[in-house]
Amino acid sequence: MKRDYPQQDYTFFNGGSSTSASAAAAAAPVTAGFSDLRLDVTGKSKMWDGVEEQDAGDDELLAVLGYKVKSSDMADVAQKIEHLEGVLGNDDGLSQLASDSVHYNPSDLSSWLESMICELNPAVQQPIMDDSFVTGVTSTGNDSVTPSGVDSSSIFVDDLQAIPGNAIYPPTKKQKPSSPSTCASSSYNPNPIVLVDTQENGIRLVHTLMACAEAVQQDDLKLAETLVKQAGILAVSQAGAMRKVATYFAEALARRIYRLYPKTPQNSPAFQDLLQMHFYETCPYLKFAHFTANQAILEAFAGKKKVHVIDFSMKQGMQWPALMQALALRPGGPPTFRLTGIGPPSGDNTDHLQEVGWKLAQLADTIHVEFEYRGFLAESLADLEPAMLDLREDEVVAVNSVFELHQLLARPGAVEKVLSAVKEMKPEILTVVEQEANHNGPVFLERFTESLHYYSTLFDSLESSGNGGGGVDGGGIAPASNQDKIMSEVYLGKQICNVVACEGLDRVERHQTSSQWKTRFESGGFEAVHLGSNAYKQASMLLALFAGGDGYRVEENNGCLMLGWHTRPLITTSAWKLR
Repeated sequence: MKRDYPQQDYTFFNGGSSTSASAAAAAAPVTAGFSDLRLDVTGKSKMWDGVEEQDAGDDELLAVLGYKVKSSDMADVAQKIEHLEGVLGNDDGLSQLASDSVHYNPSDLSSWLESMICELNPAVQQPIMDDSFVTGVTSTGNDSVTPSGVDSSSIFVDDLQAIPGNAIYPPTKKQKPSSPSTCASSSYNPNPIVLVDTQENGIRLVHTLMACAEAVQQDDLKLAETLVKQAGILAVSQAGAMRKVATYFAEALARRIYRLYPKTPQNSPAFQDLLQMHFYETCPYLKFAHFTANQAILEAFAGKKKVHVIDFSMKQGMQWPALMQALALRPGGPPTFRLTGIGPPSGDNTDHLQEVGWKLAQLADTIHVEFEYRGFLAESLADLEPAMLDLREDEVVAVNSVFELHQLLARPGAVEKVLSAVKEMKPEILTVVEQEANHNGPVFLERFTESLHYYSTLFDSLESSGNGGGGVDGGGIAPASNQDKIMSEVYLGKQICNVVACEGLDRVERHQTSSQWKTRFESGGFEAVHLGSNAYKQASMLLALFAGGDGYRVEENNGCLMLGWHTRPLITTSAWKLR
């Protein structure tokens, strides 16, 4: 059902000629979303509480992390840890890591430490490694669960580079550790080193996540519950991007299993806009999207005196200052520029689109561009009607959408309705930016696998955003701050949660590939506009300014421009015109 917001329709003319509606409304403070973020992060451990009944007498804090330690054993455990720290700090012993490593499951912390100390005896023998266990994922220590259709030897090796190796679980053939009584009377030799291999745990982690997803698909929630706890423990042993992305996927699986869905305040448009602004600052994906779309619009407006952009993804208006400056420098003078921005209600009774309009009007006045702005609030793009937009015969129209159309796929027929409305607007060009992924398939396990590949690559690229690269000293863009990176990870983590944990109308992150969108646009009466080589070259130059830019790749594919990390495309810009 269409929702009208007549009091929210407003117009700005630079020069102060007129404004309508509540021009003095206060904008939402950008810090409003931080309380929601804090609730999300600190509440993560609560999700695990109550999931499993703990044994009487276990230390509760360590039990949350998956370690079984009696409160009465805490002093003994502390002594063992202190002893091992001294042994592992021995430089002579480090040289034997490759040949004297034995791997144990550390869930029972006390027994695990006892086993490690026992293995420091010089009588330790090399464990016998059996490749036969590589294809199994053990959920209880005895049973084997292998996701169907998964190649255990190669899964995610390309995308999850932090977890090399072939081992998944400890081999069944190895020498048993000495009994505690025997160990207690032995003399210790610090040379043989016992180590929990984080690389091996990485392989186990990926397969555990996959096995959990398959258990969810088969509605085996008891097995899924066991596996998701194991995945949460294994994720702690990882570092960098692998740890972060695995934690988000484990959380998303847990939310699906226990039906703990995110609350509405976390998904408020104001908080989403805040996260996206940090994502914009951290990495080049949104900058690439805005740059390539603006280049196509600028070329379509060449020689036109009156132009009108209808933006389906207005948000904070970050895309338009660059286009306005380019129009101001156009030979022969700038055209009259009209901008219609569309966005959802803020949820906090503030008019964020109005504030964006004021800022753009001030910029237009500074650079001497005749400017007019109108903002429309709409729950969905499918609620729009062309008659609302005050289309004029003497204007050339461009329609722009960045990461918006995929959300319409949750409502049958919504994309087709929007494309039909766009046709009535008769645009000179339609620019579209979408994720290059297929997260809208009907099979949950396939969707989970694809999203794990996709977001692992994205998180890997985020890790490089604060390292090396162009930097300001070299005329490039400064590396991202820690705050920007953390908020960007939250931004992507919320998408992961939606893809994995939600279904029906609640699942809005329904990304599709460029070939799938091509089919939809052609069926809707549009044909592709090839983005020129000039846009390709300038986009490549833009990426060279970024810290860690060596990993980014621009690719031209059937007239579209794709930005990816190393060999994997991640977002695609395409342009369309009426057939």
